[in-house]
Amino acid sequence: MALRHKIIVADDHPLFRAALQQAVRQALSDVEIVEADTLDGVHKAVAENPDADLILLDLHMPGAHGFSGLVFLRGVNPGIPVVVISGSEDNHVIRRAMDYGASGFIPKSSPLDRIAEAITQVIEGEVWIPPEIADSLDEISEDEARFAEALASLTPQQFRVLNMLTEGLLNKQIAYELDVSEATIKAHVTAILRKLGVHSRTQAVIAAKRLEVEPPKVAD
Repeated sequence: MALRHKIIVADDHPLFRAALQQAVRQALSDVEIVEADTLDGVHKAVAENPDADLILLDLHMPGAHGFSGLVFLRGVNPGIPVVVISGSEDNHVIRRAMDYGASGFIPKSSPLDRIAEAITQVIEGEVWIPPEIADSLDEISEDEARFAEALASLTPQQFRVLNMLTEGLLNKQIAYELDVSEATIKAHVTAILRKLGVHSRTQAVIAAKRLEVEPPKVAD
């Protein structure tokens, strides 16, 4: 009897989420699907389903800043592979997604059969990117590799604080949003600066902007 799988499908477009579910059911005969349509929803889904076998993650979900969702998920639960789903098909975006810890990258233009093939391979422990571009991906720079490693060292709460810093929130506002003391936020900011190797909030925000991805020019 085939093992039952659990897949988290995270995309804010209902029609594409339905298409992803169809591809998942095509790839796996016995599967439970958990849906999420915001980054907060993905965090909740992962917290409630730590035994999930795979996360299919849209890069451009509400609450996400480019690769921030991917980096956060790899840090909070590195045991669950993440496959990025995106309308951005730029080689540099794909290369960065893989270097930030994705186990696969599926363009949204892919037919269902190909999405199902990618899901099957990643579930079996492989890494999947579109074969026609596999040989043309640029190597990530040493600087970017160090940055990816530094980001991965942030705790989930530090990552939330960093995201809020990029939105221009003050320590007092972040403390209110996260329901902690302002002193706690100051401690998190100090740790973030140290881990990222920067000396000010402004430098941390500039560093975090490197996670951003230009939205695809066509609607996805």
